[in-house]
Amino acid sequence: MEFSTPPHIADLAEKTRSFIAEKVIPFESDPRWTAHGPTEELRKELTDLGKAAGLFAPHAPKEFGGLGLGHLERAFVFEEAGYSLLGPTALHCGAPDEGNTHLLEVAASPSQREQFLAPLAKGARSCFAMTEPDGAGADPSLLATTAKVDGNGYVINGRKWFITGAEGADFVIIMAKIEGGPADGGATMFIVPSDRAGIHLETQMDTLDSSFAGGHWEMRFEDLRVDQEDVLGEPGGGFRQAQVRLAPARLTHCMRWLGSARRAHDTALDYANRREVFGQKLGKHEGVGFMLADNEMDIRTARLSLMQAAWLLDQGDNAAEESSMAKVQCSEAIWRIVDNAVQILGGAGTSAHLPVERIFREVRGFRIYDGPSEVHRWSLARKALKRAAGRA
Repeated sequence: MEFSTPPHIADLAEKTRSFIAEKVIPFESDPRWTAHGPTEELRKELTDLGKAAGLFAPHAPKEFGGLGLGHLERAFVFEEAGYSLLGPTALHCGAPDEGNTHLLEVAASPSQREQFLAPLAKGARSCFAMTEPDGAGADPSLLATTAKVDGNGYVINGRKWFITGAEGADFVIIMAKIEGGPADGGATMFIVPSDRAGIHLETQMDTLDSSFAGGHWEMRFEDLRVDQEDVLGEPGGGFRQAQVRLAPARLTHCMRWLGSARRAHDTALDYANRREVFGQKLGKHEGVGFMLADNEMDIRTARLSLMQAAWLLDQGDNAAEESSMAKVQCSEAIWRIVDNAVQILGGAGTSAHLPVERIFREVRGFRIYDGPSEVHRWSLARKALKRAAGRA
């Protein structure tokens, strides 16, 4: 792995850092940033700023107006974007749109690229409907939503929940299990406009986090008719397509929330340098200094882990184990960093007076999103045992 930063990426990261500080952070007190994410009006205002700065859609293909950054290049820019929880909105590089952009770039047909990927790269919104209240989640094999073969198409029925960005999404990618035909029982992805008859938004979910445009929703599909051209990839290939999406998406979560954790750490550092307590600066007390040192180490190791996995993706490796490791390492390190920052800040760290309280609520879910830490550990252990058995 090459550890030097290409000059054009260093410049882009610095430009992003300045943009976040000067243009985005002032919006953090805007009342249009609600408990269910920024309103569409605020999102549009932020994305217009991102476009004007030449930073919009850094991950999207150049043919559709994006910057076309590789996985490792994104790490530098996405971390800076994540320094504000509104930064990924302004750059249009947050979940689920960023992950869906990558999925469509790999799996979409030529007509789907024009219909869905081109608008998405230019600022349209999307959602990814896989997780179910009583079915697919950490164990996707429990998929209960069905797509019954009907003539030349399918009829989809089922329920989904925790579907990020569903309200206001221009289209939805649906994971369903085929009933009938040659691909019977095979998980399959379908991509359809959100206004098609049979798609219902039922309940907006109240969650800890609040930075995702459109919030999180329970959805219902009732006799939703789709055609063969609505299949994303091939019938029965849904789980393979999901892996195309999940490994990079895990890493971009790491990148963005590492920026947020760094913001919390910087806030704690500033406070520890100013606050006088028991005759000296707070940071000079070992109990506080050790937490700050632990944060410095966690930031470093998290960054190196995610970057190495991103580098492997750029080499054409699927980086399944490395992205899984990075996801666990980063999500847990980020949690420790922010938790330490709250502790150092004391009462101020628990209030909306500082940005850390909101970051604290935001990052807790990362230990669950894209696979709980325990599931990744279980999977990694199985692979390690299999390798060991092969050497015996």
